[in-house]
Amino acid sequence: MPKYNVYTKIESNVPASDLFYDLNIYKTDANNKKHVLLSVTLQPIDPGYYTQSHDTNETDDDLSVIYIIEINLYRKHGGKLISVLSSPAKKMYTLGEIASGKAYSKNKRENVCYFETKAQTKPVNGNGDDNIYNVQITCLERAFIAKEYPVGSPDDPFDRSKFESQISSRMNYASYPNQGGTSLCGPASFFYCLQMDRPDVYKQAAIELWLHGKTKIGNLEISPGDGCRHPRGAFYDDRGKELISGLDWMTSAGLRDSENSIMSYDEVDDQVSGITMWGSLTKWFEKAGYEKIFDNISLSHANEADIVKLNSYVKQGCRVVTLISAGMLKGWGTGDSSSKNHWIVWDEAVCKVDGGDITPKDSDELIELKLFSWGRVEWQTKNNSSLSYFAKHVFGGVVFKPIK
Repeated sequence: MPKYNVYTKIESNVPASDLFYDLNIYKTDANNKKHVLLSVTLQPIDPGYYTQSHDTNETDDDLSVIYIIEINLYRKHGGKLISVLSSPAKKMYTLGEIASGKAYSKNKRENVCYFETKAQTKPVNGNGDDNIYNVQITCLERAFIAKEYPVGSPDDPFDRSKFESQISSRMNYASYPNQGGTSLCGPASFFYCLQMDRPDVYKQAAIELWLHGKTKIGNLEISPGDGCRHPRGAFYDDRGKELISGLDWMTSAGLRDSENSIMSYDEVDDQVSGITMWGSLTKWFEKAGYEKIFDNISLSHANEADIVKLNSYVKQGCRVVTLISAGMLKGWGTGDSSSKNHWIVWDEAVCKVDGGDITPKDSDELIELKLFSWGRVEWQTKNNSSLSYFAKHVFGGVVFKPIK
């Protein structure tokens, strides 16, 4: 297995000879197992503010596999090394980017930064005997700010503490992407798969969106426009219930808006701009590093044999994303729908209610399916649904190998 020679860069105005770093490069899989590519401590910074070149551990990973680069920075002071970051700085890159010397950003604020002011402090009122001094510090505006809930508002959906709580909930699998009343079921399905396959990448993408207003997952660039980063409309209903979380707006609406060349996704109740066609959904998965291995999306509904075919892929551990009529789900009510209007992800294979695998000849057998939809992973098909009823509400699916 090969090794790679890797390095990255920091930004600082402190003499490089006074700076040292810890550098860890790793990934975390779906079972929360950490795979370390490199781990070094207390290394000196190069005069050009690059890290040293380090040899990684051996790996047979494809160059498209995403890793997290984590850096802690120290400053030499009085013969001691003092940590200058409140927490390690993180950024994600593919193994190919890391191995080819591209593991840093052209935008210096997206790199590890540590600056010290060169200005001298001055008395506030010009009185030399006054011990109160003033130092001006510049700070960028937060990337996402809702027009109706500005920074400081108790209902600010992008408040840091709310965001951190939502991320923690996702990492504990206490919640999942939820588009709420929006038409963002396509992006939500993508981020659900990412949350399940590479939770570290899901978390890092969300953090980078909150910090910088953009992120890059493999070759999938998410860079929502100003309107999406400053959305209009209500994030809560008349009873104060959240319509969509700040986390899901940044990720799902951010992804959808990045792909919209004509319409901006800038309002919570905008249904049209959030619609996802299967070509776009497939592109998102593939750019992020998923491999498409099967596709039977169709303008007409599926048949029993199609469902059995998709079942075979679920049993192999693949991600099966299907386009359906939402009327087949319990939450739809007593009415029905035969239109193609919703994306879901299968969590298990379609099975008979009384147990056993389905076959193409089981048209009248009652079935059920555990699936992801609207932030829930549950048995969500309507009671007393036959296989033929189910097939008539499914318009095929796209199958991907989980990313590593």
